[in-house]
Amino acid sequence: MKTQQELSNETSIITTTEISTPLGPMLAGATAQGVCILEFINRIRLEKEIIDLQKLLNAVMQPGENPHLTQLKNELAEYFEGKRKVFSVPLHAPGNEFAQTVWQTLQEIPYGQTCSYKQQADKMNNPKAIRAIASTNGRNRLAIIIPCHRVIGSDGSMTGYAAGVEKKKWLLKFERNNSEKPADTLF
Repeated sequence: MKTQQELSNETSIITTTEISTPLGPMLAGATAQGVCILEFINRIRLEKEIIDLQKLLNAVMQPGENPHLTQLKNELAEYFEGKRKVFSVPLHAPGNEFAQTVWQTLQEIPYGQTCSYKQQADKMNNPKAIRAIASTNGRNRLAIIIPCHRVIGSDGSMTGYAAGVEKKKWLLKFERNNSEKPADTLF
């Protein structure tokens, strides 16, 4: 039997694949636990994000398939067909307690709706953490699944999105057009 130290020194695998979408190709990666990265190929600082993720998980990336990636491909196809509003694929999104809370709050923003960073901070009962929340949203490695694109400026402006504001606008319009609820309802 291996000791905890031996286990923690072992390198794990992040299996990767490229997924075509209407907005361009996305890099998807998954460990045995779940999907750990889904990013547009042209995202700013993608290389740094990949290096950081590999260090964080003590893992190497290698092309291939695994059940989580197969499920992700199916769910992403349904999303872009306007049929899927919520993802159920297992996720492997390591982060500290604050980051986990931020990302969970993002997943609570209903499909087709938006909220401001201030509203997200209020929802977390942490109204003074707006900048920290915005920064953590920006470190989200799971585009679309953890919908950081649904967060906008308090004045309705399309603030930063690592894959580009045009993609953010497209996703918001797409979701609004496929939503059954009015777009002005928050949370």
